[in-house]
Amino acid sequence: MLRIGQGYDVHRLVEDRDLWICGIRIPHTHGLLGHSDADVAIHALCDALLGALALGDIGKHFPDSDPRYKGIDSKLLLGHVMKLIREKGYDIVNCDITICAEAPKFRPYIDEMSATLADVMDTDTANVSVKATTTERLGFTGRREGISAMAVCLLRKS
Repeated sequence: MLRIGQGYDVHRLVEDRDLWICGIRIPHTHGLLGHSDADVAIHALCDALLGALALGDIGKHFPDSDPRYKGIDSKLLLGHVMKLIREKGYDIVNCDITICAEAPKFRPYIDEMSATLADVMDTDTANVSVKATTTERLGFTGRREGISAMAVCLLRKS
């Protein structure tokens, strides 16, 4: 049995925060604002994985009202989601993530991002695609106010 899920997340760019995307720190003048480390790509991926099995969303499992998640490394959230997926008897077929931002340029970090996510998800890097695009200076991402990410995943019954 196959199950598909999709996720989307957005975070505002602010000064005096580190920028974490796909589990790695990216050098940049701004970081993302959020209750956790605000890793927009991992949050979208978690929502895709949870959605594939109708398990709710990231806010249900890790509410921003819970102080345990203040500043948490989103890789830990992804690890917990993967535990839930495997407890339900499913494995990753593949996932595909698109990061939308005008800056910084993500190309130099894509391979490390894919490897980091694959490691956390205990899957082969061939199963994890990470891409980045701009919005041609349109909208909040184009004005460099924030970064968004979309993710889709395919799961199969083990």
